[in-house]
Amino acid sequence: MDVATLVARAARRFPARVAVDGPVRTLPFAELGDRVVRVANGLRATGLQPGDRVLDLQANSTTYVETDLAIRSAGLVRVALNHRLHRRDWERIADDCGAAAMVYDARFAEPTQDLRDGLPGRVVVVGDGPGTAYDELLDSAATAPLDPVAADALCGLHYSSGTTGHPKGAQRTHRNWFANVVNMTADVLGGPPGPTDVYVHAGPITHTSGLFVLPFLVAGATQIVLETWDPEAFMDAVEHRGATHTALVPTMVARLLARQDVDRDRMRGLKMLGYAGAPMPPEQMRQAHDRITPSLVQYYGLVEAIPPVTVLDAADHERGLADEPELLTSAGRPAVGVELGVVDEDRKPVPTGDVGEVVTRGDHVMKAYWNAEARDDLGKAVVEGWLHTGDLGRLDETGRLYLVDRKGDMIISGGYNIYPREVEEVIAEVPGVAEVAVVGVDDADWGQRVTAVYTVRAGATVADEDVLAHCRARLSSYKKPKDLYRVTEFPLSSTGKIAKKVLRERLAAGGAP
Repeated sequence: MDVATLVARAARRFPARVAVDGPVRTLPFAELGDRVVRVANGLRATGLQPGDRVLDLQANSTTYVETDLAIRSAGLVRVALNHRLHRRDWERIADDCGAAAMVYDARFAEPTQDLRDGLPGRVVVVGDGPGTAYDELLDSAATAPLDPVAADALCGLHYSSGTTGHPKGAQRTHRNWFANVVNMTADVLGGPPGPTDVYVHAGPITHTSGLFVLPFLVAGATQIVLETWDPEAFMDAVEHRGATHTALVPTMVARLLARQDVDRDRMRGLKMLGYAGAPMPPEQMRQAHDRITPSLVQYYGLVEAIPPVTVLDAADHERGLADEPELLTSAGRPAVGVELGVVDEDRKPVPTGDVGEVVTRGDHVMKAYWNAEARDDLGKAVVEGWLHTGDLGRLDETGRLYLVDRKGDMIISGGYNIYPREVEEVIAEVPGVAEVAVVGVDDADWGQRVTAVYTVRAGATVADEDVLAHCRARLSSYKKPKDLYRVTEFPLSSTGKIAKKVLRERLAAGGAP
């Protein structure tokens, strides 16, 4: 089942219902379907061919939902650029994927100039900026129905940092996205949304919130789009605009709970609060249950395996908060269309309860990495259909997954994946820095705090502000260290490497590294 078919079917079934309620306009399903078709035809009319990669750089908006659906419906490959990334990250991604076109929000005109210069004649701007105006493309495009696209055709590249800090693109197909619809509907939502259900996109659609676009569209339910995360606007969406479902990262939940005016009475319309991206501390989980909604649902997934892979449902949360606290440390059971296992280094299943690498198989698993044949830093691998996730975990006798650690040292802060080596390479550029190690330290608000520890070369003078200023210039905001320590020497492992485990333990204990 391809995206174009899902959009067309929803437009026919629910023409008058409100599909998207955004900051600028509200669209019924019929109008949304018409605009998606016209944007898709307009992009193809520029000479783009099936399989061509199209960069999409926007903040949350109604237009962003349209382009999300239209690029994939056109048989093209959507490459979503997170607007929080540094321009260097955008340029790396564009170069890696061989972008042929770009749709961008005019507010990003200045930092995207170099990107746009490499795509003459195939740049569409939302708002007033260089390129073909989005409304002009829409008004001049054909309304002819779109041809179906093969289920295994590539429709998106979703990038995460590699272990070297360079981007790597997971190839997602129409089949992958249909698996997202099935697994989200069955296990995260607990069944198809009804005509009065409303999802609120409170976080970036490029991130976890975007996983709910198709499940709610297919069901004919409304989606409210908030331009940015704003606790006040979120509360208004629930209390006065009928929002019934949402998904947040734990950092956003913490920001919401920090308000004195958040209580169950004001949030009574919320039927489900999904969360992902990082564990939620038990006390925060209890407060969310008591003050926001009892219907908490955690889901686990990866860029390489479109979520949900596993789900810890509302009933599990209730039991965990009542008298089974260990349940709250679980990532839940596999979703309906997911196979899950834990294997040893020889890729053999380990006994129940033993720790090994988490592997998964099903229609949710990526096709492959983009440019895999030319890369030696890809890390995760698909072997005989099984994705080796790089996560360490164990399964209990009921099939619940418990994640133990990352096979690598990846940090999850505010719901975003951060690879320490990228940050380390940037700090190492500061004149006078001798060695640097970056680790994640548990934090009740952020999930983990990016913490950097460094030494200075003999005779050199380096101030913390020098390091932080360099990070501000070279890294996306969420990747910058929140804590910085200068030491005279590092703890070393038996092989002479920096012992990051020791650093984490010292920092977690509240001491100096």
